[in-house]
Amino acid sequence: MGLTKGLRLVRTADFARVRAEGRSFPGRYIVVSVLKSEDIAGWKCGIISPKKTGIAVVRNRVRRQFRELVRAESDRLRQGQWFVLIARWRAPQASFDELKKDWKAAAKRAALFD
Repeated sequence: MGLTKGLRLVRTADFARVRAEGRSFPGRYIVVSVLKSEDIAGWKCGIISPKKTGIAVVRNRVRRQFRELVRAESDRLRQGQWFVLIARWRAPQASFDELKKDWKAAAKRAALFD
């Protein structure tokens, strides 16, 4: 089971709001931008894989891996936050375990987990 539409950020304005009003926490393969607010119910996640990451097939694979990382930790995520995962250019060369380790470290610094 993946991330349902209700758990994803889809509007450009929402991505822009997270980037403008939130804080960023960089890792080796991933950057986590977080917007915490009391007017936000639940949590939502957005994923960005820029063209710098590679061709479409590679970008889609990275996005699938990031969705799986979030889905696996979805029961631990705090309510009242939106976050965006941005793939760095090194992400396609990383193994899934390296991505998971980097995601957990960045998410811990961002205080995403309960």
